[in-house]
Amino acid sequence: METAKTEKDLVVDVSSAEVRIALLENHRLSELNRESNQGQSFSVGDVFLGKVKKLLPALNAAFVDIGDSKEAFIHYLDLGLYFKAFDTFVRESNPNRDLGKLYSEMRIGPALAKEGRIEDHLKVGQMIIAQITKEPISTKGSRLTAEISLAGRNIVLLPFAEKVSVSQKISSKTLVRSILPKNYGAIIRTAAEGKTAALLVAELRLLIEKWEGSWKKVAASKGVKLLFTEYSKTTTVLRDLLNDSFSNIHVNDRKVFEETRKYISLISPEQEKIVKLYEGREPIFDHFEVTRQIKSSFGKVVPMKQGTYLVIETTEALNVIDVNSGIRAKTTDQEENTFEVNKLAAEEIARQLRLRDMGGIVIVDFIDMAKPEHRNDLFKYMRDLMASDRAKHNVLPLTKFGLMQITRQRIRPVTEINTTEKCPLCHGTGRITSTVVIDEEIERKIADLVEKGQKTLTVKVSPILGAYLTRGWNSFVRKWRRKYKCKLDLVEVTEHSILQYEITDLNGKALE
Repeated sequence: METAKTEKDLVVDVSSAEVRIALLENHRLSELNRESNQGQSFSVGDVFLGKVKKLLPALNAAFVDIGDSKEAFIHYLDLGLYFKAFDTFVRESNPNRDLGKLYSEMRIGPALAKEGRIEDHLKVGQMIIAQITKEPISTKGSRLTAEISLAGRNIVLLPFAEKVSVSQKISSKTLVRSILPKNYGAIIRTAAEGKTAALLVAELRLLIEKWEGSWKKVAASKGVKLLFTEYSKTTTVLRDLLNDSFSNIHVNDRKVFEETRKYISLISPEQEKIVKLYEGREPIFDHFEVTRQIKSSFGKVVPMKQGTYLVIETTEALNVIDVNSGIRAKTTDQEENTFEVNKLAAEEIARQLRLRDMGGIVIVDFIDMAKPEHRNDLFKYMRDLMASDRAKHNVLPLTKFGLMQITRQRIRPVTEINTTEKCPLCHGTGRITSTVVIDEEIERKIADLVEKGQKTLTVKVSPILGAYLTRGWNSFVRKWRRKYKCKLDLVEVTEHSILQYEITDLNGKALE
């Protein structure tokens, strides 16, 4: 549960393949985001010029090609109130027109009817501007909206809109309306409270430049293309989460470091100093113990304190979490023990939902509790723990079978990280060389190497195999020395698996 004392750190690991962003709350991993640097990704907020591929009148929807292997889906209600303005702008824009004049002179209304039909507004082959609201998941393509929005830290810009919505705490509505060009609307976020007019104006101009910068792509050719993306994952996380509780932002790449510092100087200048460039030799995730936490948090079995653990299974339809008590026994009262274990599990489950970005239906099988007040207290506790979750969610009370149902907004696939490693002994096959013939296998290799002229050999083996090969006065090693007339040393290596061995020459070079 987030409190006023929660200390947040952001650790950004930049590599050639991807950017990984870890959010630590009181040095404990609570969110992990990944952004690929290779190929085109289809992320929430990305805006495309897409082509309508197929109309679905029965669903009042359509499939749209945005360049992905799976066609995206848009419903009539996602076209937005002023779809006609966007449609006219796409059709009439071309490289020879003054696009600024075309946009400002465009008539926004009238609004689309709530009960309309999609076939009255879309046709197969038609080009539309659309934005991803839900990423491709499993066999399904992206979910789209034609009501474009550009989100900033303090302001959300709405092209082809007339409204200016503002939190009741903010008194900037008149200011924003006075600086908004024609045919633009805006939403003033609660984060804008207390911000200077100059900062709001600068951010608004940046968002307008981003939108207007895409016009040339729309006018150039009417093919499927990416118009613009949201900010990088790093700046998106900062946009949504940055507050006074952030202590440090560690970045291991100078370019991303400069981008992050520049972005924070725009949205929150007083916090620019918390961005720090990490230049240590040790990998940044290892230095801040993120790697260790990933390994312990993303497996099927998630251990907790004093033997308690969770078992997490993800299926196509839902996610299932089973709570197990292990050997934990705080008091002799079984009911109290069960309640304490369930509360501990609830804390870890709330963290796991954010960490893995688990969406859809989540069923939690808590340990059965006899007292109704305990079941009610656990429900309230879980609801409080989930209050800091940015994703839309709903928590239902426990059933009489001890099951809790949670629904959580699913906008991207569940984050899955393989925490297992291939067995170095069987190499994933499940079968190893028979221990009965291991001495024969090593002897054959020694004979082959001696025949090639190697007279000084070192055999590196595990302690268990070493004990087997040197047991007795007339051990295998003594026999091989006499038989092949070579200098043969045996070295035990604790890191080796039971039947693993390596033969090296005088200089320590491995021999095949």
